[in-house]
Amino acid sequence: MYPGKHAIQHPDKPAFIMAESGEVVSYGEYEARCNRLAHLLRDLGLRRLDHYAIFMENNSRYLESCGAGERAGLYFTCVNSYLTADELAYIINNSESQILITSEACREVALAAVAQCPQLRLCLVVDGPGAGEAIVNLDEAVAPFPDGPIADECLGMAMLYSSGTTGQPKGILRPMPDEAPDHNTLLFNFLQNIWRYREGMIYLSPAPLYHSAPHAAVNFTFRFGGTVIVMERFDPEKYLALIGKYQVTHSQLVPTMFSRMLKLPDQVRNSYDISSLETAVHAAAPCPVQVKEKMIEWWGPIVLEYYGATEAQGLTACDSEEWLAHPGTVGRVLLGDMHILDDDMQPCPTGTAGMIWFTNATEFEYFNDPERTAEASSEDGSMSTVGDMGYVDEDGYLYLTDRATFMIVSGGVNIYPQECENLLIVHAKVADAAVFGIPNEDFGEEVKAVVQPMPDHPPGDELAEELMIYCREHLSSQKCPRSIDFEVELPRLPTGKLYKRVLRDRYWGDRKSRIL
Repeated sequence: MYPGKHAIQHPDKPAFIMAESGEVVSYGEYEARCNRLAHLLRDLGLRRLDHYAIFMENNSRYLESCGAGERAGLYFTCVNSYLTADELAYIINNSESQILITSEACREVALAAVAQCPQLRLCLVVDGPGAGEAIVNLDEAVAPFPDGPIADECLGMAMLYSSGTTGQPKGILRPMPDEAPDHNTLLFNFLQNIWRYREGMIYLSPAPLYHSAPHAAVNFTFRFGGTVIVMERFDPEKYLALIGKYQVTHSQLVPTMFSRMLKLPDQVRNSYDISSLETAVHAAAPCPVQVKEKMIEWWGPIVLEYYGATEAQGLTACDSEEWLAHPGTVGRVLLGDMHILDDDMQPCPTGTAGMIWFTNATEFEYFNDPERTAEASSEDGSMSTVGDMGYVDEDGYLYLTDRATFMIVSGGVNIYPQECENLLIVHAKVADAAVFGIPNEDFGEEVKAVVQPMPDHPPGDELAEELMIYCREHLSSQKCPRSIDFEVELPRLPTGKLYKRVLRDRYWGDRKSRIL
């Protein structure tokens, strides 16, 4: 059911609750906020298929900033709130956004970006003062407008950007059907079933709202008339406490969140009631086998995994029982037609890694970038890839090996660093790890590991040697790092994706790998 109908039937029911502040926003208030902003966007001249952008942290005004576009037939781009001004400006300009919505916490970066975006007509600040005609407080801007629907309500949707871990981010544009806002697309219907959503659910959202999966999960919860608990930022113990406090039934996480909860002391982990949790979905990054085994042992067979990109050209999934029978898998294909192909676009034998291609289940293109759209597509345009590598077993279950762009070629041998990363990250003294190739005069590339140690374990030669020995005990020598460096914190995005390019580029300098 469309959230507007829930606002009529249950206006006082909480639509969402901010975890840290405790602020409760009812369906009635949420609907009124969305409508007032939709009126403002129309008054500013935005019409169906036009674009605007949102750049801010998780806060109580984020969801209405999206909801207005969903009611006005607009494309809205939720931007990673950790980007620099230059990176933000690129996305604003590339997306042809006419309006930017930001917060006081992101104001400095946002205004620096605005100066580089001549097509922007207005910057709205949700919780801070205006500054002249071009920068306006949101509440002041929407005050003159009614809280009922706009006259020409129509379906809008997000146009999100790839994270840019392997290059300049790309806007992922899907065709927008000319339908009413309560229309459910094929992809939405499919995901709702896979994620086992239901009426009256309580969803705990621990991730940034700018990311595609949390954005979809919150949207689905509203359509089922559920309540969303929004964490301003993830904290492992706080997350567990919130499950019991609000009797949470559904949540979606990334593997690094699993790891951080598992590293809590046993007495802390076991002190919280998580019995209300029905479904815990995870995706976005490969999950080490040992981590997932421990999560299923702790939480029971409620853990669901799926693999798919924001492009949504195909999807695989598996439940806990399937995964336990096929440890390490990301599931069997449920949406689209999957192909594992070699460099000559020929099918790889069972058990042999190749590029993962899907016969497109949904249409997409990279906005204003026909060249990169063509690069990601087969010659006839029927298939596409996001550059992931993997193989299938005899039962048709997919296993990821790595991003093609981070495959290491050493002495003619292809090495997929994900296996070593997964091994390092479960070591008791390791908080996070990245493995990638660096230049080697004899072999072209060699394996390098960069590790973020746990707080009580200082970095140094002794820890490096211990980890090197640990790797050699579990992996063949060619997969093991030749050296290990340490960082206070790795550049991992809040979505769980490792910003590996930033680390790797330090070692390559001006040189370019033929793998890039």
